Amino acid sequence: MTQRQMKLGLNLVGNGAHGGGWRMPASALGSSLDFALWKRLAILAEKAKFHFMFWADGAAVRSSAKDDTQLSYESRVDVFEPLTLVAALSAVTEHLGFVATASTTYNDPYTLARKLASLDHISGGRIGWNVVTSWSEQEALNYGREAHMEHGARYRRAGEFVDVAFGLWDSWEDDAFIRNKGTGQYFDPTRLHTLNHRGENFSVRGPLNVARPIQGYPVIAQAGASGPGQELAGRIAELVYIMHDKRENAAAYYASVKASAVAHGRSPDGLLVMPGVMPIMGRTMQEARDLAEQLDELVHPQYVMASLNGSFGDLSGYALDDPAPPPLAESNSMKSNHALLKKQLEGKTITVRELIRQRSAPGHRVIVGTPQTVADEMEDWFAGRVCDGWNITPPFYPGPVEDVFELLVPELQRRGVFHTGYEGRTLRESLGLPRPAHPVGRASTAAAE
Repeated sequence: MTQRQMKLGLNLVGNGAHGGGWRMPASALGSSLDFALWKRLAILAEKAKFHFMFWADGAAVRSSAKDDTQLSYESRVDVFEPLTLVAALSAVTEHLGFVATASTTYNDPYTLARKLASLDHISGGRIGWNVVTSWSEQEALNYGREAHMEHGARYRRAGEFVDVAFGLWDSWEDDAFIRNKGTGQYFDPTRLHTLNHRGENFSVRGPLNVARPIQGYPVIAQAGASGPGQELAGRIAELVYIMHDKRENAAAYYASVKASAVAHGRSPDGLLVMPGVMPIMGRTMQEARDLAEQLDELVHPQYVMASLNGSFGDLSGYALDDPAPPPLAESNSMKSNHALLKKQLEGKTITVRELIRQRSAPGHRVIVGTPQTVADEMEDWFAGRVCDGWNITPPFYPGPVEDVFELLVPELQRRGVFHTGYEGRTLRESLGLPRPAHPVGRASTAAAE
């Protein structure tokens, strides 16, 4: 039997995923808009046989900073729009996949389905869509709303949005475009399927003016961990990005979302669970600990204060050694993260300083160690069916990313838990995911059975 192997994604966040990362002396200043750097990292990621690069995104300067002064300590205010970046990077790679975030709350299904189908053709079938409902009030204010849409309504819209996108991608059967020069007929009209969708949120006639994507549909990723988020993931997601820093919580989520997939009539193997992990590595344990300490020391208190406002309210009146107040009762943004934070702090007394230190890399599993000890934990979670792979989030660029390529990947390959060559040309083939048949084909197969 072929040994099960983990999947690896590279989650490149702004100037780095650690709040103090951009201030490191070795950090590439202004890396978030340095296309030459992104291009080099994409080429190196492909050489290291990463399955994909992944971009979280929001259509706003997403911060709960109380004012512009507090906001000025936030390093993720200038980032590329991911679909634009993916188009460029797909031209300089051949096997590496690209998973881009696009919100169902602040996009239109026809426009986004067209862009993603175009990118799938341009890249040769290497595109994934991270389906999000958005969590920030700032995005609402950029799109003519006075407040962010209520959580449940966001997920109902998301479900309908994805269904419309699927329907638009199925506008044409795979062999619809006959392009017969002799007869002059460009496509077979019996293989055209106009959507004519009317629902709660959208009215979309179709058809899409792009042929069916090479992969059938782009790989569908999703990051929701709330009840509605898990329900949507179980129905449509093929790759689930989670943020759990404790093994037991990740294991419980893994079992729950796989069960959700089964409840929707899907194979649990058709849904890959990939937690975020931040490896902080050194050649020795002491070197790794020193790097982690240096990173934490460079996190400016105002940066974390701003990130905490959404869960605690304005903390500016508290001294660093004052006890932190309890989290707010409710949140309309990242509900699952807020609920997890409340659970973690329940019955505990923690100072504002300690809270700031804990939130320098919120949500991700942080592993401090040598490439061997980092690989130990990654393999332990993978072998224990806590995850199907990892979405690696380096603290800054380029050094820690290069260490992943040069030190961590070879260690995982030596253990036989990570591949040494791509399994196919498309992202689906690389991830071992089936290509969705056109509904006409699915209906014919079902009838034959």
